[in-house]
Amino acid sequence: MTDHSTTPDAGLTEGIDDAVRAELTGLRESIDNIDAAVVHMLAERFKATQRVGRLKAEHKLPPADPARERDQIKRLRELAAGAKLDPVFAEKFLNFIIAEVIRHHEQIASAAVTSRNASD
Repeated sequence: MTDHSTTPDAGLTEGIDDAVRAELTGLRESIDNIDAAVVHMLAERFKATQRVGRLKAEHKLPPADPARERDQIKRLRELAAGAKLDPVFAEKFLNFIIAEVIRHHEQIASAAVTSRNASD
């Protein structure tokens, strides 16, 4: 996701024009800022999905919602196309997130069952 450093590696940029080096550094700083924003947005998303998981567990709802997932994938593919981002990449990215959310929801549901059984 990141170019790993805002400072170009001296070995890779040796002999590169100062203006090119400055532009590369600026672009890498922008990439680093975007990566930080993505991480923070994903953290917020997962906080919300954790709350969804707890609500589902409390009401004994299944961890996965295939109809919602299909709708979200369709929506994200359309957003990606409109943003000039490869819809296939966007779908793969969302599928990865969805799989992680379902895994969290299964863990929450399992913990809820264990807790209910312990209180019986």
